[in-house]
Amino acid sequence: MTIHKFEHPLNEKTRIYLRVETLLRQMHQSSSFIDSQQYQLFFRSIFDMLEIFEQIQIKSELAKDLEKQRQAYRSWLNVEGVNQAMLQEVLAEVDVTHKALMQTERIGQSLKEDRFLSTIRQRFNLPGGSCCFDLPALHYWLHLPNEQRTRDAQRWMDTLKPLSNALNLWLKLTRETGHFKPQIARAGFFQSDAEEANILRLAIPIHFGAYPMISGHKNRFAIKFMSFETGLAYSQDIDFDLAVCS
Repeated sequence: MTIHKFEHPLNEKTRIYLRVETLLRQMHQSSSFIDSQQYQLFFRSIFDMLEIFEQIQIKSELAKDLEKQRQAYRSWLNVEGVNQAMLQEVLAEVDVTHKALMQTERIGQSLKEDRFLSTIRQRFNLPGGSCCFDLPALHYWLHLPNEQRTRDAQRWMDTLKPLSNALNLWLKLTRETGHFKPQIARAGFFQSDAEEANILRLAIPIHFGAYPMISGHKNRFAIKFMSFETGLAYSQDIDFDLAVCS
């Protein structure tokens, strides 16, 4: 059975975290430049992240959220029935990741100051603006040996490594707080309470031909399924799995 997996944030900060996670993944997947057009996705991912970093102090927000997770896990120390060895490993990983994040410069600062990136950033945002006559510096860079281009890409990505490690750890620990449970959306609709939740995770059999439209916040949410073929509200019952992650 083919399953459609879906995630939805229940607050604005988590929404930003998930967007940055997607951009980091796109950046890494396109950084080999094996395909002649991968550079488009690579630079687009970097420039979109820089836009986000200018809107939110992501380093301080993520550091605070990691500290909250550390305190939550520390409350399980010496509690009977808890795997203490695994707990110590998690706490050690949080400590190392948090320290590396705090020691790094302002996230994205070196990318903003990079001469080549700043040269191409503005016109790259124009529709079709990556043509050679718009961006001759980019056109020259694209003709350099692939080894040099991948080396440049790795240097740029390395500046985001503390952020990437911290974000991946926070999202991993957050997702692990929720366990998938079977649910039924009666006539394509489901609603429930949530206690300080951050992410909803859904697993939907694709044979229903429906996708979810979700509204809500950290304490309550509603899911309305829509028919992909008609774009109208789905009128039949839908069996799906749901995990509420705090």
